[in-house]
Amino acid sequence: MTPRAEAAPARQAPARLHRFTRAERWIHRTTAALMGVCVATAACLYLPQLAELVGRRELVVRLHEWAGLALPVPVLTGLASRAFRADLGRINRFGPHDKLWLRAALRRDKRPSSRPAGKFNAGQKIYAAWIAGATLVMLGTGLMMWFTHLTPLMWRTSATFVHDWLALTVGIVLAGHIGMALADPEARRGLRTGTVGREWAEREHPLWRP
Repeated sequence: MTPRAEAAPARQAPARLHRFTRAERWIHRTTAALMGVCVATAACLYLPQLAELVGRRELVVRLHEWAGLALPVPVLTGLASRAFRADLGRINRFGPHDKLWLRAALRRDKRPSSRPAGKFNAGQKIYAAWIAGATLVMLGTGLMMWFTHLTPLMWRTSATFVHDWLALTVGIVLAGHIGMALADPEARRGLRTGTVGREWAEREHPLWRP
């Protein structure tokens, strides 16, 4: 009799899943760094205590202007990445499961079963859309304030009002974003290394299929 062939061992699922490419991680880091410079320099320009501590107002103004002007560059450059374009498509689409996620979030229901999410949850999608729109408005109003000879005084006054109050809102929203990131070490690890644990992915993003 022919010896019985041994059964092939069952293939184990990998413990970690690939979530972000190197290009996507660098886009996030560069954008975060530029946004950090914008927020820090804005604080130095508008808070007297910081202005006195830092000094060199002209340098701070130039850093703020050029960091703001460069803010869209990482995203525009990242469009060359197929993975980044695919994730932009995902983050720009809302489905029925996103409504369920938002409803559960408003009820403070933290059960994974009540918060279905794909690669990005509804909160991340709303944040991305809001910060992208805010960045464009900040860029437009900032250019009006920078090139004063191009627009009438009324426009510049309105631009200054919108720019200042939107900057305050951006700071508050960014603080919330950072706070949520600090509360989720695995999400931060995904942005740092590009991989996340399978258990985390199945719990937080059950509809995501890597």
